[in-house]
Amino acid sequence: MTTSREEQIKAFLEAAHWGSANRSSLAEDASTRRYERLERDGHPAVLMDAPPAAEEPSCPPDADEAMRRTLGYNALARLAGPDPRPFVAIADFLSEHGLSAPHILHADYEQGFLLLEDLGDAIFNRVISGGADERPLYEAAIDALVALHAVEVPASLPLPGGELVPLLTYDDVALAEEIKLLTEWYLPAAADASTDAAVDEEFNALWRDALGKLTKPHEVLILRDYHADNLLWLPDRMGAARVGILDFQDGLRGHRAYDLVSLLEDARRDVAPALAADMVERYIADAKTNTPNFDEEAFRMGYALLGLQRNTKILGIFARLWRRDGKPQYPSYMPRLWRYVESDLAHPAFADLKAWYDQYIPQKWRGDFLARKVEAEESQ
Repeated sequence: MTTSREEQIKAFLEAAHWGSANRSSLAEDASTRRYERLERDGHPAVLMDAPPAAEEPSCPPDADEAMRRTLGYNALARLAGPDPRPFVAIADFLSEHGLSAPHILHADYEQGFLLLEDLGDAIFNRVISGGADERPLYEAAIDALVALHAVEVPASLPLPGGELVPLLTYDDVALAEEIKLLTEWYLPAAADASTDAAVDEEFNALWRDALGKLTKPHEVLILRDYHADNLLWLPDRMGAARVGILDFQDGLRGHRAYDLVSLLEDARRDVAPALAADMVERYIADAKTNTPNFDEEAFRMGYALLGLQRNTKILGIFARLWRRDGKPQYPSYMPRLWRYVESDLAHPAFADLKAWYDQYIPQKWRGDFLARKVEAEESQ
């Protein structure tokens, strides 16, 4: 007889000595992972439920591009998929170096369960919406990145017990595959027609050229979703540990600008341009002092390019979440994303890419265009 997921959860919690805990759902995200808050004798914890069969497999460390294409999108983009091992390995690495990631209380890798330390509810976005001054929080988030980027990144990270989790690179295959989501999902949703193959190939060729301009592309550990909905304010802790960090299982070795642009070109909240500029300067000031051979001009170009790459990808993901997954709330974020895209396209190094965007995604298809389509469909 097949064991239900709920029965598996109960067995996992019993093994962790949390079987008597009260359980309540936490907000779901755009992934297949699910979270519950637990309370036992006045002590909280968090259950992460990552069903093993819910996603495609992750990327084996020795897989070439052809094998990655056979395995699917997670392997191409080097996403962890449902495997909880990368989360555990990166959490331990962050904690070891003075950053605040949840401690792992119990784990079942094969079934996809983790019991985590509960870092609380003081999500940056929530704290700022409640009236807190955002500047000290963003300064602390920058300082946490500075601390992380000061650490030499190994090729693999250990799990408790000695197993090693390879720390792969955010390579051109992954970066280029992600931007294809724009022509696969966003452009067809806007145009009500599939993207022409020649238009798609021109787009991909321009991006291959642009990505070739990145210098030192695999210098630091990047967390890939470092923004105000995945950071917690922990003011009772000291220094970089004041920033609690969530959602980093997809971490890779990548470019030091990536998480900075993720934080400051946030898909879900506006960061004032003056504040964002100050935070970039704060990061650069430290890098000039503490990073050997730091090239500010190359860094700023990388910041614009990775911002453009990330926001292009997210436009495609949000269109997919609407069209494929039935989540119509995501197009409401797109006006903000288009502001970022247009700002990043203004960099003189990307004139050819800007011409492509202007030709094939005209202004009438940008901004709130898909959000208005959602409203029109829901009103019918």
